[in-house]
Amino acid sequence: MSPSARFAHPFAHTVKNFKTALGKSGRLYSLPALAKQFPNVSRLPVSLRIVLESVLRHCDGERVTAEHVAQLANWQPNAARSDEIPFTVARVVLQDFTGVPLLADLAAMRSVAQRLGQDPKKIEPLVPVDLVVDHSVMVDHYGTKKALDLNMKLEFQRNRERYEFMKWGMQAFDTFGVVPPGFGIVHQVNLEYLARGVHLKGGLYYPDTLVGTDSHTTMINGIGVVGWGVGGIEAEAAMLGQPVYFLTPDVVGFEMTGRLREGVTATDLVLTVTELLRRHKVVGKFVEFFGEGTASLALPDRATIANMAPEYGATMGFFPVDGKTLDYFRGTGRSKAEIEAFEAYFRAQGLFGVPGAPGASIGAADIDYSQVVTLDLGQVTPSLAGPKRPQDRIELGQVASQFASLFSKPNADNGFNRPAALLHTRHQLQAGGNPQGTHDLPEPPTPPGAPRSVAEMDANRPARATAQTDAATPRAQSLSVGNGDVLIAAITSCTNTSNPGVMLAAGLLAQKAVQAGLKVKPHIKTSLAPGSRIVTEYLTATGLLPSLEKLGFALAGYGCTTCIGNAGDLTPELNDVITQNDLVCAAVLSGNRNFEARIHPNLKANFLASPPLVVAYAIAGNVMTDLMTEPLGLGKGGRPVYLGDIWPSSEEVHALMKFAMKGKAYRDNYERIQGEPGPLWARIQGVSGNAYTWPTSSYIAEPPFFADFALAPPAEQAPAVRGARIMALLGDSITTDHISPAGNIAENSPAGQWLLARGVLKADFNSYGARRGHLDVMVRGTIANVRIKHLMLAPDAAGSREEGGWTLFQGHGAEQGRKMSIFDAATRYQAAGVPTVVLAGEEYGTGSSRDWAAKGTQLLGIKAVVARSFERIHRSNLVGMGVLPLQFKAGDSWESLGLTGDETLDVLPHPDLLPQSDATLVITRANGQRQEVALTLRIDTPVEVNYYRAGGILPYVLRQLLGA
Repeated sequence: MSPSARFAHPFAHTVKNFKTALGKSGRLYSLPALAKQFPNVSRLPVSLRIVLESVLRHCDGERVTAEHVAQLANWQPNAARSDEIPFTVARVVLQDFTGVPLLADLAAMRSVAQRLGQDPKKIEPLVPVDLVVDHSVMVDHYGTKKALDLNMKLEFQRNRERYEFMKWGMQAFDTFGVVPPGFGIVHQVNLEYLARGVHLKGGLYYPDTLVGTDSHTTMINGIGVVGWGVGGIEAEAAMLGQPVYFLTPDVVGFEMTGRLREGVTATDLVLTVTELLRRHKVVGKFVEFFGEGTASLALPDRATIANMAPEYGATMGFFPVDGKTLDYFRGTGRSKAEIEAFEAYFRAQGLFGVPGAPGASIGAADIDYSQVVTLDLGQVTPSLAGPKRPQDRIELGQVASQFASLFSKPNADNGFNRPAALLHTRHQLQAGGNPQGTHDLPEPPTPPGAPRSVAEMDANRPARATAQTDAATPRAQSLSVGNGDVLIAAITSCTNTSNPGVMLAAGLLAQKAVQAGLKVKPHIKTSLAPGSRIVTEYLTATGLLPSLEKLGFALAGYGCTTCIGNAGDLTPELNDVITQNDLVCAAVLSGNRNFEARIHPNLKANFLASPPLVVAYAIAGNVMTDLMTEPLGLGKGGRPVYLGDIWPSSEEVHALMKFAMKGKAYRDNYERIQGEPGPLWARIQGVSGNAYTWPTSSYIAEPPFFADFALAPPAEQAPAVRGARIMALLGDSITTDHISPAGNIAENSPAGQWLLARGVLKADFNSYGARRGHLDVMVRGTIANVRIKHLMLAPDAAGSREEGGWTLFQGHGAEQGRKMSIFDAATRYQAAGVPTVVLAGEEYGTGSSRDWAAKGTQLLGIKAVVARSFERIHRSNLVGMGVLPLQFKAGDSWESLGLTGDETLDVLPHPDLLPQSDATLVITRANGQRQEVALTLRIDTPVEVNYYRAGGILPYVLRQLLGA
């Protein structure tokens, strides 16, 4: 961590003493002292100064040089970006879906060390690593007080092998800790517990910094911590002592003015910020918030905005440290001593306070930003986002009309490509609508069109049909399903469940709804899955939880559920009526992601909303109900009840906030992690030893990335890819959900067939996420999402593209042009020694930081990806796995070049792989015609060249560790 003792630190004069608390002192690397040498430091954005402190402190003359310090200290807001920053973080956080394959890679490295006769303990994280098990719980049971217990028992039953592997990791690695299942979502646990503000080592204080294997790691920016999401590949290198290398960023200043209006939530604000920043194209940039409006926001509201940085495309959404930050630390149970040290450190560095706000040590005019974006908080209105992307904000009053408009628009316009005449059709079914649920029966369902009066409601009620809703207590229920019906309503996700303001608002709205006599239809899958146990503590203390339970929002689990695709399935009858009639039904969730097929493969419309609006739409039952003008439903005495009748006021929410910020409750909760986390976890037994004994398992397998590993680096080869075939032609906004296996495993998919062949029953398939530790499952699901459109396949007569993981195999003889799965085609190409290439449009690889999107690509034999633009993390991960990312020049695309998929390609980068240099794409068409097209190589930094030439970042790091 610290520079070598043999190295004369060129900035040793910047080490200064400061007072941490009354009568106590410590040492720090002083940025004000550095500013005497580099005056520009005093004009740097706050986030860059914190990065600079790390570069300064880790200057060792090797990985971090004096030139690196000088380059960053002299940062200019609008300079060309060619310098790389070696950023060494204080710690790493993992969630279990990404953490398990990372742990498998570490275990594989130890196996390599053992086979080479070396000490496996050479492979050891050099910074603290915390894995929070939060992605494994699924909403199988809901709507009942037993749901939490039943779902957790299923979780442990399904994931026993994975949890045993984690327990091996806990005893094998000295710096590896696990937060067991049932405590919450990694980002909320990080915010409430893991983050310490400042660290102390050897008498030296330094700020908390981190990377995490989830793109929403940025939530921690809300408390002034610099950190962001990286792929597991980069995180692994950071754990093993490598700096995180990234291009010097632009920093966008986001000035907030004014105050939020009555009735507007933090969710509405973050959806507005996301829409605005997407328009300003902040991909790969730091966003730093400042101004009086920013200072007015409570800490949880800041964290909500920071959480969504991946949705607006930024590397970070950073909020400086101020009094609100300290208040949050007190309210979440941090000790007085660490809070005092936290404040004293940031004051000593001249970094305390939101720039441009009263009392800040930095004025807004004293900072140079690359550009400034301004938002008047008073202009923010109640909003949702969807139906397919988080940046597509819709004002609440426009949701119904927007859905109706999109119903008939083509897929290319974000629509559903359905005949307008079918918009209001409904379908009856005899169904077990809610086998686990215990909702009271509601009034008969309200049809689409949302009538505005009791008379219209009565006139438009559909014919009744008998349905069994609860096996234990048979009751008759009228059930018809139509377009726009809400079938999943979930209070879920780190984004909003970490925010007491919106959670209390949801509870108050539920309380008022129950008092008014409103109900939720029992076939709607409702769930409450907070990011922390603290949420249910304060909902219980305020008396709001019973009302949420009465509407079906019973506690289903503590973890990342619906937002990550763990909503669980709908009933077979509901699935059948949706698929047979091609219905466009909806989910409404308080999450951050709503990409196609992410929430449920059969729900095509997915809307992000604040927790109180989730409850409101569950009551309304259909997104074509205009909540601004039409009643949610009929209450007591048949009286129409409108959203305004039950919407809680700011005063009502504020009056209950004291229940949500009790330091002792937070301390008591998190002390259980080291004490008694629970009997289910206690019964998990892992093997012991420094090297893992790989069992026969369908969950965990030794990764193949070190199969031919040798201590001597491989001979350098020309990076050209010759004679390649096109594996896939893809459009814009291909997300890591499309690329990386995610969600349910279909029985007829290559992965499903592999599991069945090994005796795994369909009921025990679990999800792709849970099986990320096994390459044979994951590679079979790569680039195979059920909603991905492979544009090599011709459209049907109506112009629609077939969805799913299909391609046309460009082989010889009878198989030439044959449609088959991506995995089967890849197997044939690899057997024939033919490399393959993927061609795509804008924003390739947006979404979660899934390392398997890159690992699976490599294992399929894909040597290069050529796109119009890349998302930051996925581009880096491709390089880290030895796959070439290349970018079309402005104006070019595979469509403009007239590619159809039967061409042969040569990809010719500069022989020296100069970062961001020109490359050539040579196209040989089926008729023999050749065409050359210029591309840009998206290997962005010199260190990435080293990673690529070594065969990837993992072999590169392993050679360093074993050769030390």
